[in-house]
Amino acid sequence: MGLYPVIEPYDHGMLDVGDGNRVHWETCGNPHGKPALVLHGGPGSGTGPNLRRYFDPAAYRIVLLDQRGAGRSLPRASAHDTDMSVNTTAHLMADLERLRAHLGIERWLVWGVSWGSALGLRYAQTHPGVVSELVLTGVATGSNAEVALLTRGLGKIFPEAHERFLAELPPKEREGNLAAAYNRLLESPDPAVRDRAARAWTDWETAIIPAPPGSVARYRDPEFRRGFARTVTHYWGNGHFLGEGEGEGEGKGDGEGVVLRDAHLLKGIPGTLVQGSLDFGNLLGIVWRLHHAWPESELIVVDEAGHDAGAVGDEALLAATDKYARAGAATPRASFRLTDPSAPARPPSP
Repeated sequence: MGLYPVIEPYDHGMLDVGDGNRVHWETCGNPHGKPALVLHGGPGSGTGPNLRRYFDPAAYRIVLLDQRGAGRSLPRASAHDTDMSVNTTAHLMADLERLRAHLGIERWLVWGVSWGSALGLRYAQTHPGVVSELVLTGVATGSNAEVALLTRGLGKIFPEAHERFLAELPPKEREGNLAAAYNRLLESPDPAVRDRAARAWTDWETAIIPAPPGSVARYRDPEFRRGFARTVTHYWGNGHFLGEGEGEGEGKGDGEGVVLRDAHLLKGIPGTLVQGSLDFGNLLGIVWRLHHAWPESELIVVDEAGHDAGAVGDEALLAATDKYARAGAATPRASFRLTDPSAPARPPSP
């Protein structure tokens, strides 16, 4: 089947969200359709036209935005004088509420990928009345355990790449919070230090999480690398600004994370989780635990897929948005696996 056809926005703008920030947004599809908000990953990746294609444009009013510092939003995180202290999870959620009010939307489906799934989950937990459903893929929850795995734990699986990753840091920084250590390099007044750190960080990310061709091409852009690496390390090095036990540094806190701890707050919100079986985040079992703590969720595991669940995952995501466009009823808990691209993106009949 494939994704829906390429479409263009029918409206767009720059929303002043305060703190000197203006957030770029766009709306696509049917102006009178079911509202859906798209949250990109990173943090700091920015949105792209392909993300519009996970929704039936006849059924949905699709809202996309570039989060603070990313994409077309201003000021860009790649600019050294951009104030990152006003770029936190709380700021991003406040921006979503400003955008929702600006567009006159009462409730919307929230679709998120990677970091966007963590942001979407926390937004739904803190603003449950405005989230009608959640559709999440490459699921992350922003816990320190995930950061520790991605920056240090996977060094045992990718030892050569990890050695290069550590080599960019001063010896005294290699035992602590690696994301925070890299962020200090990316905040250096020396542009050469910032450039080397950005390249080393993105080299490590591509070593552990093979990225789609478009993302690899963006990593070749020095400005994108600087902004992306600076934003990721800013969040990862500070517990994703999720509070209580999550700002104490890599490996600290309760080991579960705030989003998983507060999964009960998602009660009443239907959701679909699409996850590759080879996504390294699965090593912690977080997605499975989230699914079982959230009765209205369904979990679709795509065999032999990684952080990007591929064509089979795309079919599952399309099935989810099509389903939620047709009905607003809660989805019963379900868990199943997809292996064949021709397999239906729904549980088999009993």
